[in-house]
Amino acid sequence: MRAVEVLPWVVSSGWASGINGYAVVLLLGLGGRLAGVDGVPPGLERTDVLVVAALLFLLDQVADKIPYVDSVWHVLHTAIAPTIGAVVGALLAGQSGDLGQLAAGATGGLTALASHVVRTGLRAVVNTSPEPASNVVVSSTEDLTVAGVVGLSLVHPWIAAGVAGTLLLVGAALVVLLWRRVRAGLRRRRAAREATVPGRGRQAGGDLQA
Repeated sequence: MRAVEVLPWVVSSGWASGINGYAVVLLLGLGGRLAGVDGVPPGLERTDVLVVAALLFLLDQVADKIPYVDSVWHVLHTAIAPTIGAVVGALLAGQSGDLGQLAAGATGGLTALASHVVRTGLRAVVNTSPEPASNVVVSSTEDLTVAGVVGLSLVHPWIAAGVAGTLLLVGAALVVLLWRRVRAGLRRRRAAREATVPGRGRQAGGDLQA
């Protein structure tokens, strides 16, 4: 593939790898092996690769839906997710070892890192909720979105890349917005707690008069 042709595929797979790299490898591999999609690297269609990706995907399904366990899992994948994105990007660009392949690998890795950081920030906010169901809902939504973007990239790579870019920007904006709300809520809670401590208000008033 030429660089222009592979770029949207690299971007969309990179974004998806930051969310669930094992699903990306599994879906691309199955798309090439079962559906005969052109451009899927032969290495992703290998049986051993598909089996390992499927097992890790199942493990991710469990770990990602348990509050606070998912946070540890995401920290561990801060290095794993960009690596998967970089490898998939490089494989999509071919195996020529030229500058184009290196650029594709770097693009996939950086896109995966950006989406993973955004996702980790959002999940940290979700974990502040006492309801475990919210974690399951968000995790399932992420998985469905990854499947949709990767599936779309197999037939309309440029549209998939646009969707991935939009989701990345929206996710980053949500992280900033939600963290501001969480911090504001914590400040209000701290102020209310201090106001209920006996003598705290009178002491503060005496200090001001002094």
